[in-house]
This record gives sequence, C-alpha cells and structure tokens, in this order.
Amino acid sequence: MNTQRRKGEWARGFDALQVLIQNTSYESFHLATSGDGDPTERHNLAILSRYPVIACRDILNDYIDPPHWRRRHAHPPDKSAPAIHFDRPILAVSLDLPENRPLHLFCVHLRAPLTAPVPGQKLTAKSWKSVPGWAEGYFAAAMKRTGQALELREAVDAVFDKEEDAFVAAVGDFNAVEVEPALRIILAELDDTGNCELASRELLPVESFGLKRTSFHGQPSRPSSHARPHPREPRTVLATKGRPDSHNRNLADEIEDAGTPAALGSFHAPLVATFDELETP
Repeated sequence: MNTQRRKGEWARGFDALQVLIQNTSYESFHLATSGDGDPTERHNLAILSRYPVIACRDILNDYIDPPHWRRRHAHPPDKSAPAIHFDRPILAVSLDLPENRPLHLFCVHLRAPLTAPVPGQKLTAKSWKSVPGWAEGYFAAAMKRTGQALELREAVDAVFDKEEDAFVAAVGDFNAVEVEPALRIILAELDDTGNCELASRELLPVESFGLKRTSFHGQPSRPSSHARPHPREPRTVLATKGRPDSHNRNLADEIEDAGTPAALGSFHAPLVATFDELETP
C-alpha cells in the first residue's frame, strides 16, 4: 500500500486507501498498517478487520539476524560481507475474535524473484554485464526471500510457544510456490519435519480447500494465503463457505503488458476465502 503526503505536511498518510474504502462496508473496519506509525512511500502492509485490533507490531530482524554475503563480482569487490537487509517488515496483528479467542495474523510481502543489485554489474536497468554478476544478485534476492520466510516461521512458533492451540494465519504475497524453500520453511509440513508431535504447528495452504490457481506473470501460480489447522485434526478443522476465488479476470501483467499504461505497477489478484471452524470429535 502506497502513502501520500498532504500539502505542507511532512508525515505521510493512507489517504488513497481511505478514499478507496469510503462509502463501503469497510469504512468502519479497524485498520492496522506497517511502519510503526511512520509509513514509507511505497510497499506498506495494511490489514482491514471487522474485529478490533488488540496488538500490532512490525517484525524486522526480531528473530533472526540479516544474512551477510561478500559479492565477489561487485565492482569494486566487497572487502567484507555486507548485510543483506530485508526489503520490508512482517506485519503482526492480533484480532479480538468473539469468545475472547484472538486470531494471530501475519501479513507478509516476501522479496520477489527479481535480482538484487550488484554494484558495477548492470548495463541497463534490465540487462547485466555478466552471468556471474546476475547470479550473485539472484542469490542475494533468494536469501532475502528465504530469510523473511525463516523470520515468519520463527514468529509463528513464538506464538505457539505461548499458546499451544492458537489461531494463526499468514496471508499476503509470498512470491514463491509450495516446492520452493521459502514456503517449505513457512509451512513446516510433517513430511519435512518427520515428527508427529510437531504436526500441530504445520500451516495449511489455502489451495487445499479447492482453489488451484491465481496468476503469476500470465502463468498459473499458487495462491498467496495460508492458514493453520487445529492441532488435533491438522487437515480438517478449517472449511470454506463456498470455493475460494481469485479475482484475476483482465488483470494486467507487468511483463506481458510491459510498456502499456495498464502495467505501470505490479498488480496482484485478490484472493477471497471465507472460513468456518469445524468442531472435531
């Protein structure tokens, strides 16, 4: 979510968002945003909730230190290994559900699979001088994405450490499909951990409920939303009211539609899913 600066003021606000939701059912919803009260110009995270927000914070290197990488193909080469900082925080929000049962909601936007800059290795904005230079940049981007995933996983487990049967959901743009390391880290599936006692901490992909595709640069892709099942019945506690849906009809693509006014930004298909909790025997 981008922010706007009012004339004569230094601080930024979510004016465009307020215009968007004006005169809709969302106008009275509770708003939580990243930035700890000081949002950036672009790429802020935002949650609108019908339920009251009882806690809100940014998570950025709270659980893991940023990785370091010495780029051998930078010009001049790095003398030491600089920190590979993440592009944006994770927005952690607790919502006050009925019956005093909180929902711990994590809103994420992981690093896109777009190569990170390497000093002296670019010919133009879209072309590289060498394959090794490009490869180092791509590796740095992968480190960012995987590092963010690891921090999210640690934050989720910190919730479970305090509240064993917690309601947890992680939503947003993961910029990865399920076979990639980032999502495997976040999901922590039983096939990977190999320990049935950890099954209650597994996250369950929303596509398990019937949604198969959103879109990714014009190609089929996994949806970007995950919810945790119940510890006693890891794969049956959540059900949807109807089939989850992706609103991606006529959505512009920044690669296929490059150079056209429709592709001036990076567009994301809204994923709509409604959940009921099922009682387990």
